[in-house]
Amino acid sequence: MNPFSLKPTFFNTRLTATVFVVMAVVAMSAACTQARRVPETGEDAVPVVSRHPVCTECAAPDSSAPKIPGWRSSVWEELPGWDNDDLGEAWPAFLESCRAIGRKAEWRAVCSAARALPETLPHQEARLFFERHFTPWQSVAHDGSTQGLITGYFEPLIRGSRRQQPDMRWPVLAPPDDMLTSSSVAAYPELRKMNLVGRLADGKVLPYWTRAELEKRWDEGRLPARALFWAEDPIDLFILQIQGSGQIELPDGSRARVGFAEHNGHPYRSIGRWLIDRGELTFSQASMEGIRQWAQRNPHRLQELLNSNPRYVFFRELPISGGPVGALGVPLHAGRSIAVDPSHIPLGAPVFLATTQPLSEEPLNRLVMAQDTGSAVKGAVRADFFWGFGSQAGEQAGRMRQQGKIWILRPKAAGE
Repeated sequence: MNPFSLKPTFFNTRLTATVFVVMAVVAMSAACTQARRVPETGEDAVPVVSRHPVCTECAAPDSSAPKIPGWRSSVWEELPGWDNDDLGEAWPAFLESCRAIGRKAEWRAVCSAARALPETLPHQEARLFFERHFTPWQSVAHDGSTQGLITGYFEPLIRGSRRQQPDMRWPVLAPPDDMLTSSSVAAYPELRKMNLVGRLADGKVLPYWTRAELEKRWDEGRLPARALFWAEDPIDLFILQIQGSGQIELPDGSRARVGFAEHNGHPYRSIGRWLIDRGELTFSQASMEGIRQWAQRNPHRLQELLNSNPRYVFFRELPISGGPVGALGVPLHAGRSIAVDPSHIPLGAPVFLATTQPLSEEPLNRLVMAQDTGSAVKGAVRADFFWGFGSQAGEQAGRMRQQGKIWILRPKAAGE
């Protein structure tokens, strides 16, 4: 995502929304146990392209199919550009989804059929497979709208070191030992589905430290956390936290990868908006480069700027091979993976996305896989498009704030 956009965009991988413990839960936790720690409208501008009658075995939509809240039964002809997308390019990403969800009852038959086929498929064969085994359902917002916001995110590359050096002094932290999460309160099954983030103090569960508070405690040696790496540039580290994963180029030229582990439970706040609200930058100036230039002119206010976003992200080291790992637990594929709201779109599901290229009316109609989540990715018609790795992907992600429509492909066996 654009790290300096005016929306609360945090991904990754990306992050779920935090739910702090309500008063009753706090009282219960404080009184009963010492919790222990266990290791985020409008009309369609894209013309509908008539599809060719290739899949003769594909049955018409079943009018008796179950009604799914937020989903509207659809047909392949309604998917803009379905015939024009090279579905063979989406096939490897679909096989990755099957590795994660293939044992679930709804997905067992279709994933078994997919695994019986080659790992690479020509476009026509892939299209026949999807049309034979799936039914499209359009995702609809609670107000009846079928169009929503599509943003982008990427995997950045930053410079850093495994050891602190004079020019590498910004820590890339692992989760602190004193931070409580939902997995920490195993004694209370009713809390396991809550994304609890907090800390114990005098027998009470309190919100965890804000960015400003925990960085002060780190500087004072009072934060029980370990630095995995040391970053060269604080803005680069900030971008890494927003994207939720990234690569670190080490002094010897090798690279390491880190991915999201936890966050401190506080909401994301845009530093671009903070600068605009204070008259420091105009809307058009609040780009990544504009904010870097402001930071260079105002080094004494850099920490004030960063602290305006109370959210802080902690990382874990991941294998450098393959792609960054999303919330589904599988590597993301550039241009074929998206982050979604899993309360509306099942993780792992194939999704047909009809939107436009960044800052353009050029169609971007593509089969993608729902393999990630994001704290700002909320709603039935909302997605974050993964552009891949590096600066070029970052430029595309930073410019992307398009309108679009979404169709979920549901296994036909699930409706039987």
